[in-house]
Amino acid sequence: MRLSIRHVTTYTYDQPVHYALQQLRLIPRSGHGQTVLDWRSTITGGTKQVSFDDQFVNHTELVRVDPGATRIEIVSEGTVEVEDRHGIIGTHKGFAPLWLFEAPTQMTTPGPALRALARQVKAEHGEEDTLAQLHALSAQILSQVRYEPGRTDSDTPAETALVAGHGVCQDHAQIMIAAARLLGHPARYISGYLMMNDRVDQDASHAWCEVWTETLGWVGFDVSNGISPDARYVRVATGRCYRDAAPIMGIRQGPGDEHLQVSLQVQQ
Repeated sequence: MRLSIRHVTTYTYDQPVHYALQQLRLIPRSGHGQTVLDWRSTITGGTKQVSFDDQFVNHTELVRVDPGATRIEIVSEGTVEVEDRHGIIGTHKGFAPLWLFEAPTQMTTPGPALRALARQVKAEHGEEDTLAQLHALSAQILSQVRYEPGRTDSDTPAETALVAGHGVCQDHAQIMIAAARLLGHPARYISGYLMMNDRVDQDASHAWCEVWTETLGWVGFDVSNGISPDARYVRVATGRCYRDAAPIMGIRQGPGDEHLQVSLQVQQ
């Protein structure tokens, strides 16, 4: 399946910017069942400083907001050919060792609720094969944490979202990552794009997780949609949790407020 993607991120500031630096992970890589046919990015109101591959082999760019700017627009767009591999990514590659994905991060540190979830799934499905156990975990998370935008944010830890009982794809992914690690499986966070069946325009990019299995290697799980990723999914960045794979993160010095607007289209 050939997907066309256009992702526009706009920051506006109510006062001219003294200094701001944005870290972008918006460029997908070819491999694991996807081929980037063309990709380009355009920055208005900022200047690219450096490009590099980080420790998780994510294409990363640093952009400085032009001094005195009150608006920066980041346009990332292109075409990607994707095949359906039923969520199977396969062998582990990259600079980061497999054991790095076994340890909790600040966003995925387990508390009582996550430990109880892992114990429940292990008690009910511990004798099943690994894939069956992980699919059961995904389904249990979705039943306990309803998809509800606006109730969590990018700084909400997995434990907090699980206790609250609501969240979005980021929360679902981080809850499953934390629980899978408690069950003894390395797990990682994926940010990317999903072509939705009922719309072209979207408000944000998507997130899911991948869990390591002895038989198949890395396997993807989209808790929010109750499936493993198929040909509608484009992988962009990976990491231990959201903070390692966030599409855009940054710092800013000076007074005033900023407003974020995201426009995203994913279509054939």
